[in-house]
Amino acid sequence: MIGVGKMKQYTNVLERPLSKGKQEVSLSGFAFLFSELVQYNQTQVDNITELERRLEDAGYAVGARILELLCHREKGNRRETRLLGILSFVHSTVWKVLFGKVADSLEKGTEHEDEYMISEKELLVNRFISIPKDMGAFNCGAFVAGIVRGVLENAGFPAVVTAHFVPVEGQQRPRTTILIKFAEEVLRREARLG
Repeated sequence: MIGVGKMKQYTNVLERPLSKGKQEVSLSGFAFLFSELVQYNQTQVDNITELERRLEDAGYAVGARILELLCHREKGNRRETRLLGILSFVHSTVWKVLFGKVADSLEKGTEHEDEYMISEKELLVNRFISIPKDMGAFNCGAFVAGIVRGVLENAGFPAVVTAHFVPVEGQQRPRTTILIKFAEEVLRREARLG
């Protein structure tokens, strides 16, 4: 048997197969690209609310694609049908793919039954952003809120998703909380299922 157990020798660099390589993006590359996205959208709007909405819309498109990719890759084209299942999927699987780690916490709201919160001590999109004084409470976490909304809505869990800064005692930078408020139909369906 000729060639068994031997590596094929390539005479030309162009004939070599491409390696799979790392599945990560350079942090500096992402920071630059995200900075450009924010700056471009900033020139297109008149106020902070509109800027956050545009970032959320950009994130929504990413979230829809992430859901499709992860359902195909991780779950064999199966999707979550239960509320806690989809929240756990976002908190762990989606967060790990996007940020390299599971989110710091997933909590149920104490005041309203339809509210859940994903908290992150130092959200990647807010890490390298310095907000001018005239922009007040601008939160780049709106992009991540859009990603979460894209995942949830495309999985059949419509929700209003917003990003908020929450001050932490003894910390200079506030924590970012992604607030998820599910539509009434989601809660009715969950109650029916059991």
